[in-house]
Amino acid sequence: MPITPSKKIWMDGELVDWADAKVHVLSHTLHYGSGVFEGIRAYPTSEGVAVFRLADHIRRLVASAHILMIDVPYTVDQLIDASAEVVRVNDMRDGCYLRPLVYLGYGEMGLNPLPAPVNVSIATWPWGPYLGEAAHGRGVSVKVSSWRRHDPNAMPTAAKSIGAYVNSSLAKVEAIKAGYDEAVLLTSDGRVSECTGENIFVVRDGVLYTPPTSEAGALDGITQDTVEVLATDMGIEVRHEALIRTDLYLADEVFLTGTAAELAPIRAVDDRTVGSGTPGPVTTELQRAYFATVRGELDRHKDWLHLVG
Repeated sequence: MPITPSKKIWMDGELVDWADAKVHVLSHTLHYGSGVFEGIRAYPTSEGVAVFRLADHIRRLVASAHILMIDVPYTVDQLIDASAEVVRVNDMRDGCYLRPLVYLGYGEMGLNPLPAPVNVSIATWPWGPYLGEAAHGRGVSVKVSSWRRHDPNAMPTAAKSIGAYVNSSLAKVEAIKAGYDEAVLLTSDGRVSECTGENIFVVRDGVLYTPPTSEAGALDGITQDTVEVLATDMGIEVRHEALIRTDLYLADEVFLTGTAAELAPIRAVDDRTVGSGTPGPVTTELQRAYFATVRGELDRHKDWLHLVG
């Protein structure tokens, strides 16, 4: 989806006009991909706009940087305050998407990233459903990609790192060109890992299954965790178990979760219809609970909402 510019972007402690938020062409991250980022959403609530699980996202941002040995020059609290400020300054009362980015700037060239300056930016803009307006209702079609997910000992999959997403982009392009909405990546030994930017869940006999992130090379998703908590609240059993592609074919329901994609049903995998081909009861109920939670319509888990004054 095209980006709709907002007024200001936070860059290294200052609010900069959108058109002036620039970096040098010789910035280290542009050449070598060393850097980390987050995707965060804010939603309108009855008490004003609220950023969903902001602290958890910022803590993961800093943890990702730590894995890459990048020292973030701001505290978690400072970045939380900056994120709230950029939402407020841009008057995002109807909700928005936030993109915090930690990148290595201009001044050093070469594979050694340690001498390069560390820069931080936070941008925000209005953004609709990542997988399209029909994704939440009709669901999406996916294919198992020919590209395999990184081995965690080749690329640290616990970090949401910039360069690692070339892997996801390759799988995404392959899927789009083949006529699908999204791709599922497998591990090197053929187990289900995740989608290009989302975790994946299977419903079978009323039980919710998702791959164990550390073993499957998947990112430990914040939306994934949210859905697991909501499922537990509803009395649905959640299991972290290894899955293979045929588990997707034979599931009663399959859905994906991610900050950008939110919670979207999967209606078909590799041209095989999942269940009835329409969103199943577990997916539908979890989706309803998820959107009620992020919009502050449920008293439980209101501590996940960071209200922006």
